Amino acid sequence: MDTILTGLQPAFQPDHVKVWFKAAKVSDFPKNGGACVKYKNKQVAVYYFERKDQWYACQNACPHKLEMVLSRGMIGDDKGIPKIACPMHKKTFSLVTGENLNGDLDAISIYPVKIEDNFVYIGFSE
Repeated sequence: MDTILTGLQPAFQPDHVKVWFKAAKVSDFPKNGGACVKYKNKQVAVYYFERKDQWYACQNACPHKLEMVLSRGMIGDDKGIPKIACPMHKKTFSLVTGENLNGDLDAISIYPVKIEDNFVYIGFSE
């Protein structure tokens, strides 16, 4: 029963997580890509960045046009910062802090991820 916390913001406090949502099996997610999962009324994009061996989760809505597309974006690296690029508008966001790396949009919401018994869990404060 190994638990691996991954993709956490440096300031994230694990005790803020009230719910660990069991999203899906690790094998259900593409390597170096994303998939969308739904938790209550939220759409959450979940990514496995194979080269970094890290998991990340963020809101699925791109704040540029509020399209639910970030899970279909391309992941990459910007000076060591893992990022996601919106497939529609090419706006990029840090998968660690949510910051818009283009500097022209608000940050996106980032969620902690843990892997336990080959399942992906996403942390929520509610």
